Amino acid sequence: MDYNSYLEIYKIYLLEEKHSSIHTVESYIRDVKQFLKFCNNQNINVLNGISTTHIISYLLFLQKKGRATSTISRNLASLRSLFQFLFDHGYIDVNPTINLQTPKIEKKIPQTLSIYEMKTLLEMPDIHTKKGIRDKAILEVLYATGLKVTELLGLKIQDVNLTQGNIIYNCENNKRVLPIGRMAIQFLDNYINHCRDKIVLDKAQDILFVNMQGKEMTRQGLWKIIKYYAKKANINKSITPHMIRHSCALHLIQNGADLYSIKELLGHSDISSTQMYLRATDNQDLKDVYKKTHPRA
Repeated sequence: MDYNSYLEIYKIYLLEEKHSSIHTVESYIRDVKQFLKFCNNQNINVLNGISTTHIISYLLFLQKKGRATSTISRNLASLRSLFQFLFDHGYIDVNPTINLQTPKIEKKIPQTLSIYEMKTLLEMPDIHTKKGIRDKAILEVLYATGLKVTELLGLKIQDVNLTQGNIIYNCENNKRVLPIGRMAIQFLDNYINHCRDKIVLDKAQDILFVNMQGKEMTRQGLWKIIKYYAKKANINKSITPHMIRHSCALHLIQNGADLYSIKELLGHSDISSTQMYLRATDNQDLKDVYKKTHPRA
């Protein structure tokens, strides 16, 4: 069999036996295809011909291309999964990834907006227009919940409970009940009850946030909305939806929220992912303590 035949079998295995999400499968296959293209360029055309040395060479190749350590680690994880499958099912005699170590990832301090910048951004949509009402609701919900782009765009109208003041995010094994504050409730209520029906023509459409044609919004569409209001607010930062997620977590910590509550809110599988927000507060906290306690501050 050629590479593509093995990949088809591997893809079926991920979907039907491992029950991996479509997003995970697509990510693994994309990484593996890039590696196999590298192998072809090295005149390696059979799976049993791939050795640990070839994989190390590929990782070094990615490093020379300036790929982040996290990207290299993800590629190695994808290759580990593939070769473990091939070995377990008898397609190869030796697993070349067996003794490879994952590169250590330096966790960077997340880029965030200040509370003032976030407040300014939230004030930008014109709530006297249908688009502005929708955009205001999107920004308020993003900041209130810390949802990722795909999570936000996957929300359905039935996931919102304005009476209880929460949104239920439910995807595969990841179910979270996300509280939303009075501001998010107010503007989400305005969007749902006074605006959404004027945008959505197909009454069977159950996606919460739609584009102005009443159809599902794309990731690119959401990015454009945020970029537009960032420019309008004169915020000189490259604002992304993920920056709003980081800002939500950081501002909660700065106001006394505990890490485990934020872990549940953001859906982190490990508390270490949440702890990075503490590093972002360290310098500012130190400055505040210094000013309050040092006799010559």
